[in-house]
Amino acid sequence: MTLRLGDIAPDFQQDSTAGTIHFHDWASDSWVVLFSHPKDFTPVCTTELGEVSRLKPEFDKRNVKAMGLSVDPIEDHHRWVGDIEETQGVGLNFPLLADSDRKVSNLYDMIHPNANDTLTVRSVFIIDPNKKIRLIITYPASTGRNFDEILRVIDSLQLTDGYKVATPVNWKDGDDVIIVPSLSNDDAKKIFPNGWDEKKPYLRVTKQPNK
Repeated sequence: MTLRLGDIAPDFQQDSTAGTIHFHDWASDSWVVLFSHPKDFTPVCTTELGEVSRLKPEFDKRNVKAMGLSVDPIEDHHRWVGDIEETQGVGLNFPLLADSDRKVSNLYDMIHPNANDTLTVRSVFIIDPNKKIRLIITYPASTGRNFDEILRVIDSLQLTDGYKVATPVNWKDGDDVIIVPSLSNDDAKKIFPNGWDEKKPYLRVTKQPNK
């Protein structure tokens, strides 16, 4: 199944380290970061799950729930949790799906046969409270993800959902933003009373409106 931005994230029921998950019910009105890792008891994956656990306060501030997945059985997940805590200094604090029947992996196209026909790649989906997919990133198995970038994208999505702005290259929370081209100058004056720097008619830079 090929998923695209704007699609409704497929619902599912699957076993996890936190019990049986009914995905849409579990997500409720939160944002979700759903990510797959290739295999339990592997080095890169161990560091990633530790980092996601460390970032829980940052996810909580943004109304985000994290959920991991691999095709390993639940027994392996439970045994691996101890290794994560021992080596990363933090306990697992989000559900890890045991997708041994590949139900969720196939729904979300997480197995790429030309890379590996049995294990999931490092897929990331950001899903909004309306259950719409807002971001899809796929990493190779050998490359650990940058979860600071994932937080940055969530900040951008939440900001641009609330204001008529877009975020420029390398933007971080607090940086200047761009007024969307579809907004006329007359309308922009009502929304951005402090003005903007018009570099081109289509490139109007202003302060981040919620700061």
